[in-house]
Amino acid sequence: MRRLLLALPFALLPLAIAHATEEHDHDHEHGSLGAHEHGVARLDVAQEGTTLEFDLNTPAMNIVGFEHAATSDADKSTLADAREKLLKPHGLFAVPEAAQCSVVSQKLTSPLFGDKDEDGKHKDEKDEHSEIHGHYQFTCNVPAVLTQLDLSQLFKTFPATQTVQVQLITTKRQLGAEVRASNPVIKF
Repeated sequence: MRRLLLALPFALLPLAIAHATEEHDHDHEHGSLGAHEHGVARLDVAQEGTTLEFDLNTPAMNIVGFEHAATSDADKSTLADAREKLLKPHGLFAVPEAAQCSVVSQKLTSPLFGDKDEDGKHKDEKDEHSEIHGHYQFTCNVPAVLTQLDLSQLFKTFPATQTVQVQLITTKRQLGAEVRASNPVIKF
């Protein structure tokens, strides 16, 4: 499964290049070096055998409404609530119930959660843009019925997320798509 996730960026490289070309001027307008864009999240999905994995990368603004360290009680409460919701992936990513998928591991990282980089510095000390990264791994007892992924709840739970750029790779197909709340379903 790890090989599939590592291969995902290369498999969808043509889509990424096309998208980067479109975003090139936008990034320079704001002085951004990356693809950090408020309202836009990225979701990589890989399925191999009974394993289904999701990697969610999103600006913190989409999830909590701010990107600074939480110092006020209101910000701390908002951050704790968002973290709790992010730790319930069945409430964010709807796969067919018949697939009988259960979470086997999950991990959230963000400078807002106090995560530090390899230099021991808080990641937000170097960058004014904070992101939230979630990795979720499921085991699905009946993977043959994994035919779609519904992101409706992700959009409802975090309404500042307007678009999710999805890259999907399975043993059957590879797909890159932009998903919006008005059309939140991806077909495997």
